[in-house]
Amino acid sequence: MLTLFHPTTGAVRVKGVSRSTNAILHPWIKEQVSQVLATLPEPVVLPVEQNCTRWEQWREGLTVKFTLISDLPPLRMLLIWDNLAGHWSADLLVWLMRQGVMVLFTPIAGSWLNLCESIQRILVRRAVSGQCFDSPEAVMASLEAVAKGWNTDPTPFEWGGRRKARREQAKARHRLGGSGGFTRRPVRRRWNGSYDCTQDK
Repeated sequence: MLTLFHPTTGAVRVKGVSRSTNAILHPWIKEQVSQVLATLPEPVVLPVEQNCTRWEQWREGLTVKFTLISDLPPLRMLLIWDNLAGHWSADLLVWLMRQGVMVLFTPIAGSWLNLCESIQRILVRRAVSGQCFDSPEAVMASLEAVAKGWNTDPTPFEWGGRRKARREQAKARHRLGGSGGFTRRPVRRRWNGSYDCTQDK
């Protein structure tokens, strides 16, 4: 399932595919990015040095950087991608930069940082749960239909929020065995490595 996700609005773009080779992924990415850019307001043209600074600020702290083209257009969009070999295609990166798109890669083994993974789990669960499909095409159609339904009333995503607050509260509590009771700090366990069974008599 090829997926582009805009966390701020919750809108998702999905295409069911039987394979995700570069020959399939790259044309789809170009088509979808072009459609997104067409909906954005015209970019503000900045002086060359200021424009380059705006691009470079998104590369601060990165250990691996690809070379930016010399004639950078106004920055219009950020595209966060998993660190896959096909995403490092020089031709695709150059095309994206020429459209004003800055690509940021999640760390290796850090795909969980990409919110696109979160929306994919939700859509896949809704599309296949309780279903019985007789062909890959039926699975693809179900995925695309669920995404279309999602977009009628999308839910914005954000890092943190109330769910993070609940997790932090849970970390601050320490459950007592299997009961519903908890403490605000861990119960200190006193154990010297031996046990005298005569104490129970």
